[in-house]
Amino acid sequence: MGKVYIAGAGPGDTGLITYKCLEILKKADVVIYDFLANRELLFYAKDGAEKIYVGKRGSQHEMEQQDINDLLARKAKETEIVLRLKGGDPFLFGRGGEEAEFLQKEGIPYEVIPGVTSAISAPAYAGIPLTHRDLSSAVMIVTGHEAEGKEQSSIDWKLLSSFGGTIVFLMGMKNISTIKENLIREGKNPDTPVCVIQWGTTPRQKVIVSELRNVDEEIKKASIGPPAIIVIGEVVKLRDKVGWFESLPLFGKKIAITRPCTQSLELAELLKSKGAEVLFIPTIKIVPITPNETLDRAIESLNSYYGIIFTSQNGVRYFFKRLFEKGFDSRSLSGTRVFAMGPKTASEILSYGIRPDFVPSNYLSEGIVEILRDLDLANKKFLLPRAYEARDLIPKFIRSSGGFCDVIPIYKTELPDIKEEIKETPDIITFTSSSTVRNFVALYGVDILRNSKVASIGPVTSKTLRDMKIEVDVEAKRHDVQGLAEEIEKFLRRTCS
Repeated sequence: MGKVYIAGAGPGDTGLITYKCLEILKKADVVIYDFLANRELLFYAKDGAEKIYVGKRGSQHEMEQQDINDLLARKAKETEIVLRLKGGDPFLFGRGGEEAEFLQKEGIPYEVIPGVTSAISAPAYAGIPLTHRDLSSAVMIVTGHEAEGKEQSSIDWKLLSSFGGTIVFLMGMKNISTIKENLIREGKNPDTPVCVIQWGTTPRQKVIVSELRNVDEEIKKASIGPPAIIVIGEVVKLRDKVGWFESLPLFGKKIAITRPCTQSLELAELLKSKGAEVLFIPTIKIVPITPNETLDRAIESLNSYYGIIFTSQNGVRYFFKRLFEKGFDSRSLSGTRVFAMGPKTASEILSYGIRPDFVPSNYLSEGIVEILRDLDLANKKFLLPRAYEARDLIPKFIRSSGGFCDVIPIYKTELPDIKEEIKETPDIITFTSSSTVRNFVALYGVDILRNSKVASIGPVTSKTLRDMKIEVDVEAKRHDVQGLAEEIEKFLRRTCS
């Protein structure tokens, strides 16, 4: 019998998932997730994990609750770890209590992992503290959508109307007019400030502020719909003073990443930390070259190499994966100089217990060549495990300097299995390699690029773009994802100011 974890995924911003939930997500055999659980979190699931969508959106149910309960029980009997991933907190209007009751009745082990609720986080991202010693000393959280079939409401509208603190309604958009009318009828001041927050904590966040008397009309004018929360109380007045999220430099900008989803997380987090909405449009799939007898022979004779040169994180991963598969470990590289093209590649090497001997300040092949110039390469033998398609600058230099270089392709890029539909035009499309450029054009053509700005990670990628008659609007001076994010921010500050 496996174990079920009923967990909260947080309100939308992937950074607000709890550490414990993220650790279980990485280990889970099955992930059963809802509509409000950000699907980007699924990138953290382990390879081979089964992902099942059971989302509910308004009256549209992918799966009824009893069917979800049965699914949890069935998967717990088939696998070791089942993660039931819900938006926000599972026990706050999330029906997590009902699922826990069912599992208890069936004798299935379970654990509850609380999550960050939108009731608190969405107002915080909108610049509204729910409590303030001058304005509100209490908070009441209320459902705006009671269970269907109830003969009468269990909400005490008279008590709510006289409540002196902050009121937060979840799932109340469909009934906003009823909420307004009941509160005013029971004595709530029609001038009470109200804030409605749609897609709170995400770059799609949209906020309106009004008075209670006309909140439903303002919602209609702004075309705001679910998912949204409603905040009622004097603390709403603090939004103009405390608001911060919508002031981030990239807020409201849609930026597309063309790398594989699992390798896009660092760039995505950098962009989202600046307020951007990230669109994932993977144009390449990275796969190891197997079988690879040439690599196997090189691994068996590693002590014959003066140096091994890694030019990418993928090269490091696939090299060490095969090294371990053949029964060796990192000690096999003792006595061999290790070169890393850039800090990210160096960090990847360090994760295997090896500190690189050489890391150039220029994160291109030219940077490695500059280091090699200072070495005596005569009769020295180098190993270069790399992508199938790559520049030959490094091996040519080594050979021209009297050395030897075994170039071994150990991975290659392919078109992705699924072509993502581009539903909305990005403000900026990023390219981090020549292969992302070529594959993007093969999949989508060049016309879409006429309506978006183009950002390149460095001169090699930029050359590929220009060879295809594509204008480069942004080029990173530091040729890594951090440098790319920084240049995008500078570009938008210049063009939007």
